[in-house]
Amino acid sequence: MSAETATTFAATGRRKTATARVRITAGTGKFIANGRSFEDYFSHENFAGLASAPLVTAGLAKEIDVTANVVGGGVAGQAVAVAHGVARALQKMDAELRPQLKKAGHLKRDPRQKERKKAGQPGARKRFQFSKR
Repeated sequence: MSAETATTFAATGRRKTATARVRITAGTGKFIANGRSFEDYFSHENFAGLASAPLVTAGLAKEIDVTANVVGGGVAGQAVAVAHGVARALQKMDAELRPQLKKAGHLKRDPRQKERKKAGQPGARKRFQFSKR
């Protein structure tokens, strides 16, 4: 891969099993996820809003172009993974944005994962129905 220029900042964001490799550059506010526009990729407006939330918090929604490669998980997890990656890239770009991004909760990786199914049981927590006789 080519060396990164000073105007491009890259970061990785994660949520559940989704991983987003995000690059931000100065621009006009274009959002691209896996080669498609954010509104097209994140079909519901809530997901597009989640993914661009760090830019709105920083007040840079119309000044930064975002390109994201997202793999794994579902649409909701991918949207939050993109948001996490954008927030980390913004922090690399300008360290003075850290306090407001941190206060809004954009820099914290959501650690919740699916719990594994236990042997001899129908699910992670569910037990078989008790029968007295």
